[in-house]
Amino acid sequence: MRVTFTSRRQSAHKAEGSIELAKTKRGFDWKHKHLLTIAQLSSEEIRFLLQTAHGFSDVSTRSIKKVPALRGKVVANLFFEDSTRTRMSFHLAASRLSADVVELVAKGSSVAKGESLRDTARNIEAMGVDVIVVRHDQSGAAALLADSVNCSVINAGDGQHAHPTQGLLDAYTVAQRLGRDDFDLSGITVAIVGDIQHSRVARSNIHAMTKLGANVILVGPPTLLPSGFSQLGCELAHDFDEVLPRVDVINMLRVQFERIQSQAFPSVREYAALYGLTTQRLAQAKPNVTVMHPGPLNRGIEIESAVADGPQSTVLAQVTNGLAVRMGVLYLITRVK
Repeated sequence: MRVTFTSRRQSAHKAEGSIELAKTKRGFDWKHKHLLTIAQLSSEEIRFLLQTAHGFSDVSTRSIKKVPALRGKVVANLFFEDSTRTRMSFHLAASRLSADVVELVAKGSSVAKGESLRDTARNIEAMGVDVIVVRHDQSGAAALLADSVNCSVINAGDGQHAHPTQGLLDAYTVAQRLGRDDFDLSGITVAIVGDIQHSRVARSNIHAMTKLGANVILVGPPTLLPSGFSQLGCELAHDFDEVLPRVDVINMLRVQFERIQSQAFPSVREYAALYGLTTQRLAQAKPNVTVMHPGPLNRGIEIESAVADGPQSTVLAQVTNGLAVRMGVLYLITRVK
């Protein structure tokens, strides 16, 4: 089922009304109290969520950047890994929906004194929190919290497992860039390039893009691209130059030096030579190819500055769209009883 964009001129109040109207007319009912992975969502649910996000996309352009959708709600950000974009994006998204926001980082918290993640979350919930946004270095941490508390939980990245809002904002950005107003990505070929093995972003992008109809090619050195990823419905490739002429979107992953614990990673110079996106390499791609990167950038390694800052890059658009997507997620999950 296809979903069309609403007008950007609509106010947030009208956007909320259109969401409720769509729910009534189509019989669509958002049922997810938590957002832990994109794998839990159907293609229709992804499109509905992105449509909801689009309804909030103009809030950031107003003189008064607030709507009352979450007035009276409390959102707690629990970040146990370093983060700039995601943490600030969730904070701003909640604030622009008029929620109260509480920030917690591991350093200086009771977690540093030995308190368990489960106990920390339960104590925070006891203060009247409605949503916990959690980032953790252990895969499954968000699911553990969802089983431990009664409030909603949003996974802001757990180990190598999932980063659902990144996958959603990337899909939103591709649809926006290519004029797919219905969020149907059929016929689009997306290359995800780099350290696939250690990337929760890659996993979430795979689920989001394939469920919306895109063809996904995973590109990387054999040591960082396990053959098991083919079971997710992706093509696997090790020759970046061979793939380039075939794709409509190139999503460059950050090399996660902090997660690589073995000799699987080639030298930085070798990696940049084989898998770095340079202006010379980009010239082999389609003239209108879209270049993406989830950030932070390792300039000169996975992507050249001239490419990251060039006209085909959506790096800053991804950040902007992430705010709307996270507003949409917060809006929907807080309406589930």
